Amino acid sequence: MKKAFLLKYGEIAIKGKNRHVFEDALVRQIRYRLKPCGEFKVRKEQGRLFINPLSDYDQDEVIEKLKQVFGIVGICPVIVLDDMDMETIKESAYQYVKEAYEDKPFTFKVEAKRADKRYPLNSMEIAREVGAYLLEKCPYLKVDVHRPDVKVWVEIRSKGYIYSKIIKGLGGMPVGTNGKAMLMLSGGIDSPVAGWMVAKRGVGIDAIYYHSHPYTSDRAKQKVIDLAKLVSRYTGRIKLHVVPFTEIQLAIYEQCPHEELTIIMRRVMMRIAERVAIQNQCQALITGESIGQVASQTIQSLVATNSVCTIPVFRPLVAFDKQDIIHLSEQIGTYETSILPYEDCCTIFVAKHPVTKPSLKVIEQSEKRLENLEMKIEDAISQIEVISVRGDEIESTNVN
Repeated sequence: MKKAFLLKYGEIAIKGKNRHVFEDALVRQIRYRLKPCGEFKVRKEQGRLFINPLSDYDQDEVIEKLKQVFGIVGICPVIVLDDMDMETIKESAYQYVKEAYEDKPFTFKVEAKRADKRYPLNSMEIAREVGAYLLEKCPYLKVDVHRPDVKVWVEIRSKGYIYSKIIKGLGGMPVGTNGKAMLMLSGGIDSPVAGWMVAKRGVGIDAIYYHSHPYTSDRAKQKVIDLAKLVSRYTGRIKLHVVPFTEIQLAIYEQCPHEELTIIMRRVMMRIAERVAIQNQCQALITGESIGQVASQTIQSLVATNSVCTIPVFRPLVAFDKQDIIHLSEQIGTYETSILPYEDCCTIFVAKHPVTKPSLKVIEQSEKRLENLEMKIEDAISQIEVISVRGDEIESTNVN
């Protein structure tokens, strides 16, 4: 039997005249993801995508790759029929069921979809014919139209397709179809999840990380690179901008009230992130902040940090409980790396008693104590190291 994959998508179907843009983006991403798995032909046809193998392949490997592509809601391994004579369809359905379920008794229902309206039988007639044939050939099966153990699908298009398994995809939109944003990536649990969530809406991702050598180790930096690699399995290439932050952080520590350290530090980080974002054609920032999780994430603190930005700041985790975030990080595969015990620049300089309800006017007044802040920001930006990450490999490294 000739085998292939039928892919279903969700929101793309309601994009009207622009649907082809999203479909084409999805096809490009599928082709790229499947390159390591063999040769495949990927094509679109009437609200479906089809993947036809042109070489040997590992089905499980292909499915795992497709499960990392935003935009796909269902992955269906199918058998393909060039001959769509009804007798051929019925016999093929029988052979498919026999091979897939090895004569095991179960309840079933046949669902048919006739996309090619020229076919002489309608969907109900096709389903009835195939169901009757399966009962005749497999007396150990029973029909249950309400809660069947197995649904056998028959789709009539330019060719015939038979399948019974729909493997859940990630859904969302193809990455890159909704602009680009800069992720503030730390070594914690939250920020990789936040980047993943925004990417699921079709947003391309770059990232920025603040490194305070020698107060933070190279292992902490490598941890962030590893997190970028893990996120890039879903998002495609990520340019990680590593900002040398030691001089600025020491200046804040020495010249500002200690209870305001975290807020002022976050405000400077947001300023730098916005400039780097604009330089790299990003239209927004992404953070992993959640209301009330720590002192710097109270509403008052978020107002104080947000006030320095002119572009939107996306906080997809803003109403999540910590356990919800942990659960998502486990699902996307970043949790084990995030909990490695290498401190980031925030934890090194944290205040013992941070302010939880900062006044914006007071914070702005405290910031005026910082000498040559603008010069320090420009200097840090000029020394950014850019690491290009895609999948498991670092593809290029350069220093601005």
